[in-house]
This record gives sequence, structure tokens and C-alpha cells, in this order.
Amino acid sequence: MEAPADPRARRLFGGSARALGDLAAGPFRADRDRIVGSPFFARLNGVTQVISPGGSGLLVHNRLTHSLKVAQVARAIAERLMADPAYRDLLDKLGGCDPEVVEAAALAHDLGHPPFGHLGERVLDRLARQRLGLADGFEGNAQSYRIVTSTEIRGAATTGLDLTAAVRAAMLKYPWTRLDHPDPHPRHLDPAPRGAAAPPEDPESGSVKFGAYRTELDDLRQAREPFAGRIPDWQQTPEASVMDTADDIAYAIHDVEDFYRVGVLQQGAVAAELMAWQRECGHLRSITASALEAAGRRPGAAIERLRRQLHRKDGWIADDEAFAAAVEHVREELVEGLLALPFDGSIEAEQYVARFSARWSTRFVDAITVTPEPHVRSGYVLLAKAQWHEVQVLKFVHHRFVLARPDLALHQRGQARLLGTLVEALWEWLLDPDEESRLPRRLHDLVELAEAELHPRTPDRIGRARGRAIVDFVAQLTDGQAVAMLDALSGRSGALWTDAFVL
Repeated sequence: MEAPADPRARRLFGGSARALGDLAAGPFRADRDRIVGSPFFARLNGVTQVISPGGSGLLVHNRLTHSLKVAQVARAIAERLMADPAYRDLLDKLGGCDPEVVEAAALAHDLGHPPFGHLGERVLDRLARQRLGLADGFEGNAQSYRIVTSTEIRGAATTGLDLTAAVRAAMLKYPWTRLDHPDPHPRHLDPAPRGAAAPPEDPESGSVKFGAYRTELDDLRQAREPFAGRIPDWQQTPEASVMDTADDIAYAIHDVEDFYRVGVLQQGAVAAELMAWQRECGHLRSITASALEAAGRRPGAAIERLRRQLHRKDGWIADDEAFAAAVEHVREELVEGLLALPFDGSIEAEQYVARFSARWSTRFVDAITVTPEPHVRSGYVLLAKAQWHEVQVLKFVHHRFVLARPDLALHQRGQARLLGTLVEALWEWLLDPDEESRLPRRLHDLVELAEAELHPRTPDRIGRARGRAIVDFVAQLTDGQAVAMLDALSGRSGALWTDAFVL
């Protein structure tokens, strides 16, 4: 099979068609079909977004439905921009903005997300670095990229999805590795790109967010090659910028929907916070940081801390008038609108939620702009100032009134302990010489893949390969599979057969 003339359509392996869409569609539509047909994509139906569907008793978003909605928003953005001649010409100069590419990238962006939402990501990163000795640790975006680019096991058929360069590049929200690519590394820029900075408590650990492990660095370079000379090495492609913005939009809108459905978002608490800030914003802006911190949970103090944080991190766009207008708009739409009546599961209530989501989605998609010279903490495709502030306020509501709840923390601490115990149990199993022939075949294959990726002279090569294989294996489980596997390994399950080994 000859390599395509368009470098954006170049695949890693150039193999024969492997998906139904490959036979009749262009290369980017074929990528979409490969992703949707992947077992990794189907698995997302069993992975928590924020609230566990099993615990809510209601239909709430999981990683699969979230990915579908991000893809919907991303395609709408790309189609709108490419219909505007001014934007289209600029985007073409920057490398292109194909709706098929952004849709495929959006569908793939969470393939590597582990069980139990963002909590699982943090726990696996800590275990990978501190317990298993993996300098790259774990990162959900890098894991997604690893899944679609996994090369070979013993020279056999490819295990990745063999996607085009454009789609792989569009998946890279953070087009750098944790520690050393590109050179100079973007974490050393001042300010650093969003996600590139190292955590203050561990400055030597590298970037908090990154798009690929070192094992996939050659694949990253090939994906970015068509954009060389057009955009900086650390900057998102326009298509990645569309996908990232769509992810932010979907996250801000649809998580609020979920929390309303399950009764977590209460009108009184949200109203008290927003309206207290509106009444006392003059006073709150004037007090010192220590006095604001001492205010603790006093209504209005938390959102004032948000305002200050936006100025500190994103002074390039943060604006007090836009922030105040965003607070007012969210208050009108959310407090006096969506939250005015409790969700009761009726058709009327469902219609009201749908209208709320549609209004906000349209508002945000219509507010997308393109800039030829983005700030270092932005991308080429971004929200207008007013809507950017509205997204920040909506996300604040999510963080303040859901993620900070003690009952959610209790639930998540149990999930964190489960993942830690599961990793330890798998490590002990791998070290047992009498059990080598009875390891889960997937885990056995992942050890071989990880070992083949490491240089023969790598210190403790076998140990590191086992560590990476355990992380890859656990990250490929659904929430339910992780629970079932630990139950089986700890002797708590009475079932002889389990789907915990099957992806």
C-alpha cells in the first residue's frame, strides 16, 4: 500500500484496510470508524465520568457518552470555522481544521482514562512513579496516545489503531513528554503552557500533564511532522485546539446536568455563593489574601478566590467586567433557571435539561474564534472572552458544590485504596514463578510489549516492564472489572469466572 500524498493522512504502519469505513471513506473518516469499532472505546461505557452511574440510580454521563458529546461539539466548531473564509484561510496556513479529524480525535481522547474518573488517574500516577519506579508515571492523555500507537509484540501484527498523523496530532492536547521533549521543554517557559508546569511540591517530576510517554516519542514526532515550521513544537495543532475547547465546553455543561439530575446541586447553596459575591464584590476584592483565606466557607469567598486565581494564571484574558457578567449570566441560567425546580424524572424535566444544554452549547460554539498568535496558555482556537469566563464559573460550580463534598471524598478514598491494593496484588502475582503460565493473557502480552520497548541495558529492565504492564492492564479495566478483579484476588468473590480479564 503506497503512502498517501498528504502527509497529514500518513499512518504509522501503512497497513491494509482494517475497518468497514476504510473501504469506502477517506482516511480521516476511516480513523473515526477504527476508534468507534475499538474495544477500548466500548470499554468507556463502564468508566466513571464524575458520578458512578451505579451509585446514582439515574442515567448520568460516563466516559463514553462524554466522548460522544465532545465529538459532537468539536465537529460543530470545526464546521462553523471552516464555513468562514477568513478563519478557513488562516487555519489552512496553520495546518488545517478538518471536521473528520477533530471528531475522530474527540472520540479517542479518553481511551486511556482509567477506572474511577480523574481519581484513578492521580492514584495510578502516584503508584507508577513511587511504587513501580516508572519515571513517566501515568497520565490519561499519554495513555490514550499509547493505546492508538502501540506498535508491535514480537514483530507480530500491530496492536494499535494505526491512525493518521492528523488525528494523532489532534489528540495531543499537551504535545510534549513529561520530562524532555521538546527541547527546551515547555515547563521552563514563563509562563508555561497550560498543563506543562511541574507541581510546586515536586518540581523535578516534570509536567503535570503531557501527551505521550517516552516510548511513544517517535510516533509523536511523526504525527507532528506535517506541522513543522507552521506552529511551535509545544503548541497544539488547530485541530487539537478545537478538541480541547470542545472538551472544556462539554465538561462545563454536561457535568452540571448530571449533578442536577442526582440532586447534588441545590439552588440555595449555589445562589448564596453567587449572590453574596455580587453583593459584596467590592469588599471582597479589597481584602488581603490571608483575610480571604480566613473567610473559609463564607458565601462569596470561594468565587472571589476563583477571580483572583484567573488573574494570577490567565491574566492575558481575565477581566473583571467579563467575570462579573459571567457570574450574572450563570446565576440567571442556572440558579433561576435549571435549579429552580428539583429534577423529578418527568418528560418535562428532561426537556428542560435538554433546552438548558442546547442553549449553552450553541452559545459557546457561536463564540469560538481563531487567532494567528495565541498566548502561550491558549491555543489557536479559543472562546471569546465573555464565554471563556462563563466556562470558568460553570466549572467552579462543579468543583465547589460537588468535588468538595465529604461524601464524595469518602467514596473516592475507598476507590483509591482499591486501586492501590489491586496494583500490589498484580505485582505479587507477576513475581510468583509458579504462576507464570496462569497469568491473564492480556497482562502477559503487556509485559512482553513493555520489555520490547526498553533498551536491553536498561537498569532493572524486567521490573520496569512489569510495572508498565501492570499500569497498562489496570488502566484498561472498567470500574466494575477493577472491583471484580480485586474481589477475586482477595478471595471475596464466590464466582469462578469473571470478566475482569477480558477487554
